[in-house]
Amino acid sequence: MRFLYSIGLFALFLGAVLWPTVSQATHVRAGEITTRRISQTTLTYEITFTAYYDETPAGAGAAAQGERYTICFGDGTFQEVQRLPRVFINNRTSSINTYRVVHTYPAANPYTISVTVPNRNRDTKNLPPASQSDQIRFFVSSTILITPNLGLNSTPIMLNPPLDSARVGQRFCHNPAAFDADGDSLAYRLSVPQEGLQDAGCRGRFIPAYQDPTRFSRTSETGGTPTFQIDARTGELCWDAPGEEGQFNFAFIVEEWRNGVLIGETTRDMQIIVVDNPNRRPRINPLPDLCVEAGTLINQPVTATDPDGQRVIITAFGGVFNVGQDGRPLAPGELIAPQYAQLIPANTALAQPATVNFRWQTNCNQIREAPYDVTFKVNDVPPRGTNSLVSFQTLRIQIVGPSVKNLTARPTATATGRAIQLNWDPYTCGPPGTQLIIYRKEGCENIQIPPCSTGLAASTGYREIIRVPITATSYVDTSALRRGVSYSYRLVAEYPDRNGEFINGGQSIASNQACLELPLLAPVMTQVTVDSTRESNGQITVRWSRPIGLNPGDLPGPYQYRLQRATGLDGQDFATIATINTSLLPNPDTVFVDRGTTSAPLNTQANPYRYRVEFFYTSATGQLTRLDVTEAASSVRLTTRPANRQVSLSWQANTPWANTSQTHLIFRSRSGPNGPFNQIAEVSVQGPDSFTYVDDGTDRLTADGNTSRTLSADSSYCYRVMTRGRYADARLASLGLLINYSQISCATPADTTRPCPPSLRLDSLDCASLSPESFCNQTSFTNQLAWTPTQGPTCDPNIASYRIYYARYQPDTLGLLTSVPAPTTSFSHSSLTTVAGCYYVTAVSQRGLESRPSNLVCNQACPYFALPNVFTPNGDGKNDTFRPMRCERFVERVELVVYNRWGAKVFESSGPTVNWDGRTSDGQELPSGLYYYQATVYYAVLERNAAPSVIKGWVQIIRGGGA
Repeated sequence: MRFLYSIGLFALFLGAVLWPTVSQATHVRAGEITTRRISQTTLTYEITFTAYYDETPAGAGAAAQGERYTICFGDGTFQEVQRLPRVFINNRTSSINTYRVVHTYPAANPYTISVTVPNRNRDTKNLPPASQSDQIRFFVSSTILITPNLGLNSTPIMLNPPLDSARVGQRFCHNPAAFDADGDSLAYRLSVPQEGLQDAGCRGRFIPAYQDPTRFSRTSETGGTPTFQIDARTGELCWDAPGEEGQFNFAFIVEEWRNGVLIGETTRDMQIIVVDNPNRRPRINPLPDLCVEAGTLINQPVTATDPDGQRVIITAFGGVFNVGQDGRPLAPGELIAPQYAQLIPANTALAQPATVNFRWQTNCNQIREAPYDVTFKVNDVPPRGTNSLVSFQTLRIQIVGPSVKNLTARPTATATGRAIQLNWDPYTCGPPGTQLIIYRKEGCENIQIPPCSTGLAASTGYREIIRVPITATSYVDTSALRRGVSYSYRLVAEYPDRNGEFINGGQSIASNQACLELPLLAPVMTQVTVDSTRESNGQITVRWSRPIGLNPGDLPGPYQYRLQRATGLDGQDFATIATINTSLLPNPDTVFVDRGTTSAPLNTQANPYRYRVEFFYTSATGQLTRLDVTEAASSVRLTTRPANRQVSLSWQANTPWANTSQTHLIFRSRSGPNGPFNQIAEVSVQGPDSFTYVDDGTDRLTADGNTSRTLSADSSYCYRVMTRGRYADARLASLGLLINYSQISCATPADTTRPCPPSLRLDSLDCASLSPESFCNQTSFTNQLAWTPTQGPTCDPNIASYRIYYARYQPDTLGLLTSVPAPTTSFSHSSLTTVAGCYYVTAVSQRGLESRPSNLVCNQACPYFALPNVFTPNGDGKNDTFRPMRCERFVERVELVVYNRWGAKVFESSGPTVNWDGRTSDGQELPSGLYYYQATVYYAVLERNAAPSVIKGWVQIIRGGGA
């Protein structure tokens, strides 16, 4: 511990060389607020305000006065807090001042904690006017999110004091070396310094006059555009490059994230001094990201050089040292669990190229999902009177859980006779609650897992089968194991999420792979083929081999097979249908012909069947004892479906052997299920989706005769499929090609051929050729339709009828009007009140299939309406009413309004026409004279909402004589 303490103090003492003395400095230079929850039962937090002061003669007096400051807790309360003993650094030209208080919050909520310090420094150039920058109050804040399940959360602590200087024209960088003891993710972003609104107040605002440092830059170090930015991942803040001497302030925020939720923000407001001297900054060689298993000893060399050939001092900051920002050791385990990292040698100015060794003996208590960042800083040691310059590099270290060691797999026996015994070394790298996940996959392919990759991705093919406690060192797997299949296993440790400790969830690296192929202690199914397809008394032949992996001397006899049958491709209702005594001598396959029984006949037409064989040996007590059972194998199930002059075939089987990567044969009978069957095709089955075939009548294999013919919708066709398969297990290669036939399935092709749509024409009106007398006094109309059938190579010429569709308005949907039998090709649509309307015609085949619609034809009405300008309502029966002249045509409705010569309305009506008798609306006779009218005429045209025709005119009433 003294060793680490000396590292930190030496780094701070070196500030006597690093930090320039500025006579104008009068007060606080930098600061931030951090928090730490200290109670599991209450929302009690330890809140710390860390401030960095100028202790030069010009600023020491003001710094001495900063004994108490008011900390605002963000819940409406505040407290004046006494300063802890100052830690003087930089040869007592600067100090670290700590103000610490404990506060209990009333409820779970977000809170912003803040503090105001009365003065900043004078002559801060980017806080204009610089001569009055000491009148701007210093204000910083931190926001924490308190939630019920957050636990003992702490905000990140910034372990590198902001005490470095910069040189004009050179890139300056600062890294706060922020560390989060809880392993939360950190992100960084720039901000703007704030000022307090009043002394000891709780409110602040961004300084309005703040200027971005690039306003004081000319070019970058390499001559490009100057920049001022922060690395969101490492927190390295860089100004490339200062353009003039002076002091400058800026701020940045450290965000704290957990499970994708922002749970805190900490602001650091800091100041740097820019000088102009010939010194050039040193450099640290780039450092690789490291990922190690817990328990690994890290020895990482860190090398730095100085372009001026001067000696350099390499220091380091980070939670791995368990040292605070003042260089003093923290309480044991405050930041990480021991052991702590070391830097060797320390406290040494080295000739360059200089190399120190970062040494850290990691352990299981340091596992966490977030990486550890170690910030290395190099200072040059220039001649007296020249300011030292710095550079940074970040070493990112990911510590992951070690793998479970020495996993093995071997076969074993259980009550079911099929099991794999797994064993592994005791696993001690995890707290209580850690589980071991056991994964399994088929096959022994050793998937290469990327280094330092934790857990097992689904893409590796492994699937979780069970979880066991961390104390377990073995497991017997009996879950759905199949004979002749190789199984691979891996183990992964999964740690609990324990806030406030050092294992914050996540998984370990996967163990080594252990692979095992189960021995063949059971018979092996080789055939389930359908001999006869019937509703009852069907027949299936079943074959199986002896237990290949079992020799006569391995188990005592006599031996027995028990054949079992279940209904369906996946049936589980197995029942014993035959008992066969056997020996283990090399012998041909055992064959059994299943014909069912009188009480339970075999319906091979409706059902597939599934078979398996139990194998028994004689135990030492003379009892028949089941050793194992075969994998079940089903018959091949063929399905046929009618299509347009075609039959679609598909087939499936549930077998322990693979029927893919083989050629299957298709047989067809045109004479019914009793045959004869001709082979018509071969199908190359490569995958699960290729067990299909479409028969269009073509015979593609004519060695047994060419039976090609268009399939008729009036005939039934029967089919049978022969499958071929093999076991993938090399030990079963001697079983050769396994051949099975499906049941017979018949189907009648459909005929979905439709007629071609007819070509329709309509005798429509030519409005331009009509005279006013056309359709005079006609109230009923007829539309004459005629059509011509059309033909095509894909159309059915056998037309039974035609359907006429009609809609009164356009574009309404047309509905069925009527149907006429073929060969009629015309239709008169009569008794219409208007000729307006639209039509199409379809053709219907003798099979009842309807064609697409013909062309659409529409007829438009030719309306006509005119009114006279005089009538004589004198009762002589001549011209007694005001009504349309000559022959009105296609009028639906007329709205009439009549006015006298003074503009008063005297009459109005609405109806199918106009027939005014010269009286007012209430029946009073109007005198002779001139009247004005407006007639709104609605016509029976093709458009549903056609605009009416508005006619305005005058009419004269003459009484006392005919007109």
